[in-house]
Amino acid sequence: MSDSPSLDGLRVLAHPVRLRILSLLTGVAMSAAEAARELGETQANVSYHLRRLHEAGLLDVAEEVRIRGGLAKRYRHDPESGMRFTSKNPDEEQLLIAAMVEELKRRSEFRLPDERGSISDAEMWVDRETWEKALEHARELSDLLHSAAKPPRTRGTIPVSATVAMFEMRRP
Repeated sequence: MSDSPSLDGLRVLAHPVRLRILSLLTGVAMSAAEAARELGETQANVSYHLRRLHEAGLLDVAEEVRIRGGLAKRYRHDPESGMRFTSKNPDEEQLLIAAMVEELKRRSEFRLPDERGSISDAEMWVDRETWEKALEHARELSDLLHSAAKPPRTRGTIPVSATVAMFEMRRP
């Protein structure tokens, strides 16, 4: 994996299919064909996005396997790799947030209405200590879920959605 992103900052993340690929490959290493079947996308489309994510340092080649005389790479996502992505470009950040919003809309169509969940939205003023504590809890939540991710449809697992976007705002 490269030491620094080779593609345009957050822009590489700002695509709904890429966000879905990263989520999927947190729980299991997959080839383009396997990921395409799981996502309901074409193999060519997924292969393209896998290459872009790999070039950016967001995916590792976990293994190479022989399939029908060819060599297939299985990729895996390390959630820590995204921590390198920062941007001073508000347009790139807006692209990423827009992609996250679209992905949340897609996932919400699969929400089980009678099951427990947590939805929170707020724009507020808090002291610095509270803000730092909230950020730490959000990181812990992300670590917990990513470290527990399993391959799709693993016995005893349930599909869940988690989207956390927390940021300090400029003063009006």
